[in-house]
Amino acid sequence: MSFIRAASLVVPALLLLPPAPALAQAAASSAETEIISALPYMIRWSGLALSVPIVIAAWMLLRFADRLVHNLGEVFTGRRLSLQKLNTFFRFAVYLLAVVAVVLLSFRISTEVLVLLGGTLAVAIGFALKDLAASVLSGVMMLFDRPFQVGDRVTFGGEYGDVISLGLRSVKLQTLDDNTVTIPNNVFLSGVTSCGNYGVLHMQVVVDFYIGTDQNVDRARELIREATATSRYVHLPKPIVVRVSQVIVENYVALRLRLKAYVLDTRYEKDFETDVTLRVLDAFREAEIQAPAILHRSWVEPASVANAANPLS
Repeated sequence: MSFIRAASLVVPALLLLPPAPALAQAAASSAETEIISALPYMIRWSGLALSVPIVIAAWMLLRFADRLVHNLGEVFTGRRLSLQKLNTFFRFAVYLLAVVAVVLLSFRISTEVLVLLGGTLAVAIGFALKDLAASVLSGVMMLFDRPFQVGDRVTFGGEYGDVISLGLRSVKLQTLDDNTVTIPNNVFLSGVTSCGNYGVLHMQVVVDFYIGTDQNVDRARELIREATATSRYVHLPKPIVVRVSQVIVENYVALRLRLKAYVLDTRYEKDFETDVTLRVLDAFREAEIQAPAILHRSWVEPASVANAANPLS
């Protein structure tokens, strides 16, 4: 009988207790509250005052290093990039040492401080490495999918140039303006890439020419083909095609002759385009083929209408 009475008292008490996850969450929140409440006691105010001169000294040292590198770069021009690289590593080392010195002087290192700093550092590293991990995984996927390879001429995100490097983190493009563009690998997964040659040297080049609607279009097509076929940059195993279409240019009608031919090497794309354009313009000038222009037509009144209007004539 006493056992039943004890059970009747214990069971309701157990039912009133919160579940285990709630207990764990409450314990974690209480631990965080204790750490935050103990944070003012962890601060070493005398060390915090000493940290101010250290920060000022680090700032002055960085300013001095920047001026020194700038002056040395003006004197030794060939070593300017190497000096800037060394200055970058030096700045990083100064930042790191200053942060470590400030933390050691300003805080009483204990288990609570290590837990707090460790959690903050883990979150910061996680956010910092998120994009890096995505770029590395994207680089591995690109090695198997191979949307392009080194040496290809591609267009992506408004940039047009040759792929000079395929890394695990990024792709480097050398633009036609001789600029090096670095694009993270994870960006390629969500974008559209256009590859002009895809692993071969030759590539199609498109050049447009415009003539008037009253000009000899057949003769113009022949001149474009001849100028293209005699260029030293053309890849003759591929066909030379000239398409004709009627377009509106500056609010008047014109004929567009679109040349589609292949250059023997992607490096000569602009040379090929310039060579063909100059040849075609010279040929048009000799054949008196004119550019588009506004045509003025005069209305000739029919004779029957004129006689009906003037019966006495």
